[in-house]
Amino acid sequence: MKTKCVSVLLACAMTLVNAQTNNGETKMDAYISALMGRMTIEEKIGQLNLPGAGDITTGQAKSSDIAEKIKTGQVGGLFNIKGVEKIRDVQSLAVEESRLKIPLLFGMDVIHGYETVFPIPLGLSCSWDMAAIELSARIAAIEASADGISWTFSPMVDISRDPRWGRVSEGNGEDPFLGAEIAKAMVRGYQGTGDKAFSSNSNIMACVKHYALYGAGEAGRDYNTVDMSRQRMFNEYMLPYKAAVEAGVGSVMAAFNEVDGVPATANKWLMTDLLRHQWGFKGFVVTDYTGINEMVDHGIGDLQTVSARALNAGIDMDMVGEGFLSTLKKSLDEGKITQDEINLACRRILEAKYKLGLFSNPYKYCDLDRAKKEIYTPEHRAIARKIASESFVLLKNEGNVLPLQKTGTIAVVGPLANTRSNMPGTWSVAVDLSKPQTLIEGLETIVKNKAKIIYAKGSNLTADAVLEQRATMFDRELGRDNRSDEELIKEALEAAENADIIVAALGESSEFSGESSSRSDISIPDVQQKLLKELLKTGKPVVLVLFTGRPLSISWENENVHAILNVWFGGSEAPAAIGDVLFGDVNPSGKLTTTFPQNVGQIPIFYNHKNTGRPLADGKWFEKFRSNYIDVSNEPLYPFGYGLSYAKFEYSDIKLSANTIDANGELTASVTISNEAGVDGAEVVQLYIRDLVGSVTRPVKELKGFEKIFLKAGESKMVSFKITPEMLKFYNYDLQYVFEPGDFDVFVGGNSRDAKSARFVLK
Repeated sequence: MKTKCVSVLLACAMTLVNAQTNNGETKMDAYISALMGRMTIEEKIGQLNLPGAGDITTGQAKSSDIAEKIKTGQVGGLFNIKGVEKIRDVQSLAVEESRLKIPLLFGMDVIHGYETVFPIPLGLSCSWDMAAIELSARIAAIEASADGISWTFSPMVDISRDPRWGRVSEGNGEDPFLGAEIAKAMVRGYQGTGDKAFSSNSNIMACVKHYALYGAGEAGRDYNTVDMSRQRMFNEYMLPYKAAVEAGVGSVMAAFNEVDGVPATANKWLMTDLLRHQWGFKGFVVTDYTGINEMVDHGIGDLQTVSARALNAGIDMDMVGEGFLSTLKKSLDEGKITQDEINLACRRILEAKYKLGLFSNPYKYCDLDRAKKEIYTPEHRAIARKIASESFVLLKNEGNVLPLQKTGTIAVVGPLANTRSNMPGTWSVAVDLSKPQTLIEGLETIVKNKAKIIYAKGSNLTADAVLEQRATMFDRELGRDNRSDEELIKEALEAAENADIIVAALGESSEFSGESSSRSDISIPDVQQKLLKELLKTGKPVVLVLFTGRPLSISWENENVHAILNVWFGGSEAPAAIGDVLFGDVNPSGKLTTTFPQNVGQIPIFYNHKNTGRPLADGKWFEKFRSNYIDVSNEPLYPFGYGLSYAKFEYSDIKLSANTIDANGELTASVTISNEAGVDGAEVVQLYIRDLVGSVTRPVKELKGFEKIFLKAGESKMVSFKITPEMLKFYNYDLQYVFEPGDFDVFVGGNSRDAKSARFVLK
């Protein structure tokens, strides 16, 4: 009886929630319908226009060309204005001087933090900590909204298996399951959840990007062609976008690349049939920067033609290019588009503004007091430091060189050791580059007066001055040293001679990866390699602190350097966080979310590949007439999920609760993990599954679950994963999402390579 009463109460509660939701939507529809009834066709097209703000300063906003367009209703939003005073000034033009008083959206590339910057997204993903990732987005939203921003062009969830592509730094790695979990966490952090989404002036609208397949460009070259089967799309690339939609993301950004031979920005199957009709997306779609105009170079028409195709495909807002603003009226008059298409796009933009609360309070995000109190706070910085330390991946630790002792003399050498501006990493557009510490200062903060830190630059970033200039754009210059390579190395060796241990701060500068920073050679740059080899000749322990926005080919370094700590670009608090890990105040727990190749010739290389008909036998390096290289093994340098710790974790064999399940059943896979070291530590326990026989070929292994646990020294813990038929589904040849009976292998371990295994049968 009690159960029945509870069920009735729950049903009543859900009815009330649905009624409130429907009532809210009815009010929104009525409000927007009334507003659109008063709008001219030019004003409707104006809502679809998203120009860049340029260098608008407070006081200039009312006299700029943008200002005149705002007053005449030709602008729906602006992006990348920094400063709440400027934004309030511009918003006043729209709501006080335009005919219909429609407020503007204000967007920004708040990618991994605002002024408090967190690790680059690739680094953040290596924490495997969904609560931390959500919190990073929450803090980013608090700070951005306090400075007037209501919309962020994040999260970027493109799956990529090619580290030559610079924007691998901005994504979450190679795995769709992990990427989907991160997509949901980021959307929750930015927007809030359920009825609380956008309820506060500290919630902002997220924009998932780049829809779709942008990370699969040919040759790892940015903006390049993508071509793959739809079965591969759905099984390997689409899940993170879909997860963001299911999490309620408010907007989607179209990708630059083509899909099925049609640029994404004009692809109706992608933008309407799949995104809206199949996935049920209710928000609006914005192009990427000049995405409509670029379709002219793709070769599918002139500006008027491609603008009409974009609108027809389901694009709602045109970023920067003004193809909509300049051609849609003409296309309407010529019958190439319909007024219904314009109305639908306009309604979606207005709905976003309504959901954000801008119609009821256009200055919702313009509280001048918040900016003074909620940006770059000590609390936010402390959280950023902790999260950064979770993102670092210990790749090698021969002889337990790490953690370092806070005694003696430590030589810190390398072009990344004494820079502030490179610490936050690429796509940190709102950060004050003068505020981060240098690595030297961060280490000095940790050791205080217990150890002596000495510094030598040792080398420039690269021998090629022009290449260094390209890799240090946007005020990230390292200050090129005009001394010869020999002079720089001599100074470094003198410092090393007077030290007990050497910390080599080497790798990429922050703009060596990121947008339009593709590399054909992903090794550590030439002069840095030369420096490292000379340092190793001293015979003293060398710790490589590796700065990078992508997997690098570091086979020689792995063979010769004593310890390697990959710190990515850890954000505004990176230097202190690096010190925390180097000196053992924090035990490293990061795990790779992308495979490191032995060399660039192995690319693309990823753990969840398919078998061939001639696979190389286990334990073999080379065999003629098998799928292998003649000069290097098939194995990666470091596999997906890999990362060392100062602790030592041992896994028991897997225990299955049953050896078979049926279509409505489930089973549990359990392992016991023991920390057999004398220090506490965190471990990411990973679950992988292989479908051994399918109607179509299946990957050799797929991530299906993970749990990050903390174990004290000597402690053991059982971790259990529930396995259901739903987890075994995939898209078959006919793109039906199904599971198929048969044998399955389950793997549990600390990375995708080193794992215990068991087998079960789905009947």
